[in-house]
Amino acid sequence: MAKAIVIDKTGGPDALQWKDVQVGEPGEGQVRIRHTAIGLNYIDVYMRSGLYPIPMPGGLGLEAAGVIEAVGSGVSHVKIGDRVAYAGGPPGAYAETRVMPAVPLVKLPDNVSDQQAAALLLKGMTVQFLIRRTYKVKAGETVLLHAAAGGVGLIACQWLKALGVTVIGTVSNEEKAALARANGCTHTVLYTKENFAERVRELTHGAGVPVVYDSVGKVTWEDSLSCLQPLGLMVSFGNTSGPVPPVNIGQLAAKGSLFVTRPALATYTAKPDD
Repeated sequence: MAKAIVIDKTGGPDALQWKDVQVGEPGEGQVRIRHTAIGLNYIDVYMRSGLYPIPMPGGLGLEAAGVIEAVGSGVSHVKIGDRVAYAGGPPGAYAETRVMPAVPLVKLPDNVSDQQAAALLLKGMTVQFLIRRTYKVKAGETVLLHAAAGGVGLIACQWLKALGVTVIGTVSNEEKAALARANGCTHTVLYTKENFAERVRELTHGAGVPVVYDSVGKVTWEDSLSCLQPLGLMVSFGNTSGPVPPVNIGQLAAKGSLFVTRPALATYTAKPDD
């Protein structure tokens, strides 16, 4: 037996139950992993609340690091004793031990700790697909990044700066603004005190930006569209303020033949080569 967080119904934090669970042996294509560090992410809240439906009863958590205890048939890229990490796959990372598919697992190098891997893998892979695949940002461009001082935001700021990109980042207070700038954000906008759409137009001399990365959702949606230049791309990858309201598709035409996408990490990591 092992301990795990189990939820029987959606709701608040009180829906989380710390229970004994039967783990068992891995089947074909599976492993049993003993967790040493577990990543906490906002998507876990979406699943707990019911915004993103998951099977019930079930577990929570998509990101962790640990040690392989057993390997099922057909698994060749990891072995018993390997230090591994994962981000994605079926929920259930909030557990001491679990059986899970082997496909998402990556072996950890000696210079990466279990805690670092569990905290950074999901966020790092999210930044990778956002800025290199969903929209491949180029040196010299300017982008708008919401929640620039968050977990994804801080990695994105560093990466974008290294690519030679100007980042306009929204934050809620001066402390977060300083943190974002220290990690490569070029301009910070306090959305609690300023109209960020007006500020973006000012900073871009009226041109707008080719892409907006928005993990906030409901409260930033309308003004984010106003920040885009013609043929710009709105990348909505989260809803910390609530779901985006129904989209009036005619609005996209009126604002300059805009594009909208709602990407998910699972799509970009569906194949082992990804």
